[in-house]
Amino acid sequence: MALRHAVLAALLDGELSGYQLTKAFDIGVANFWHAQPQQLYAELTRLEKDGLIAGRAVVQETRPTKRLFHVTDAGLAELEEFTAAFAKPTFIRDDLLVKVQAADHVDKETLIAQLTERATFAEAKIQLFGKLLRKMRGDRTEEEFLRHGHRIGPYLTCLRGLALEQGNRDWCERTITVLRERQHSRARH
Repeated sequence: MALRHAVLAALLDGELSGYQLTKAFDIGVANFWHAQPQQLYAELTRLEKDGLIAGRAVVQETRPTKRLFHVTDAGLAELEEFTAAFAKPTFIRDDLLVKVQAADHVDKETLIAQLTERATFAEAKIQLFGKLLRKMRGDRTEEEFLRHGHRIGPYLTCLRGLALEQGNRDWCERTITVLRERQHSRARH
């Protein structure tokens, strides 16, 4: 997947400024595609040049003029083509997993501290995803929203992000427990 597809998908809900796009990425899209703000602004320029999005200037009284972008028919066709292509499986590249792989030969307390930090980060993301999901579905139950809700794609990707972070948190907590139990067991022998 290219960043262009993630940007096009983020713009499907309507017009966004570059600033709003960076916020949308931070909140929703970041659970499956990470990009720095400068990458997003550069991609907006390329997408507009390629005719996949269109921008318009909005004059603001007390702030500089901003540009709002929306997906064009060509952009929708690009997303359609991207969606039809085979989706490659994901592969994990995570420094923390390399460190855990070496757990038998490195300082366990340093590793436990990093696992604790990652679990805390995952818990914060879990809370954020929970708020986003509640906001998206409003007063509907999840089942009602999944059957009849508007724009189900962002909800489903948010559910995936939630499951990913729950898995990360649970794995970190279990790994911490295993490392601590092994430390105690070695101390007794």
